[in-house]
Amino acid sequence: MSGLRIAVSKGRILDETLPLLARIGIAPAGEIGRRLIVDTTVPGVQLIIIRATDVPTYVAYGAADAGIAGKDVLLEHGGEGLYEPLDLGIARCRLMVCGYPDAPLPASRLRVATKYLNITQRYYAERGVQAELIKLYGSMELAPLVGLADCIVDLVDTGNTLRANGLAPLEHIADISSRLVVNRASMKLKLPAVERLIGDLRAATGEGADAPA
Repeated sequence: MSGLRIAVSKGRILDETLPLLARIGIAPAGEIGRRLIVDTTVPGVQLIIIRATDVPTYVAYGAADAGIAGKDVLLEHGGEGLYEPLDLGIARCRLMVCGYPDAPLPASRLRVATKYLNITQRYYAERGVQAELIKLYGSMELAPLVGLADCIVDLVDTGNTLRANGLAPLEHIADISSRLVVNRASMKLKLPAVERLIGDLRAATGEGADAPA
């Protein structure tokens, strides 16, 4: 499996990825700390620690041979140049429309705050709903509270923050989990190593393969 770079996003996905990789014999060689490129206990295999939204870009352009990213990121940014062979079943949550329960629809165009502009645009277009999208990068729940938006589109895990602010999940868009993605060129040039990585992870998770993205 030598000669592979695996891009992993910071935060929850990294926290849940490390035990999974440890089960197939890949572990960081020492503390990660602030390092961005991390050697592992498998010679030639490195982890690249980056922002979640950058994982598809690093893999598509070949800066990483493989990556682990949430399905929300893949849906938002597209899968061009990527294979998506495996659902790892970690970092599970739901992508939802959220807002005030039983709130009447606005008389004018619906205003939706989200960081998922592409997903949200497709979602409402498929339903024939005209929506004005407002891009935010955090604290989504605040937007309905101050009248910036009628609702939000965001990831929901426990829903505790929504409830604490009088909001609730209203419409389900997609179930989200983390996926293994692979660079198309690496799939050919490093086929034995990539196939072993996929096979080991499939055995560790007990999951079947997805169709290529």
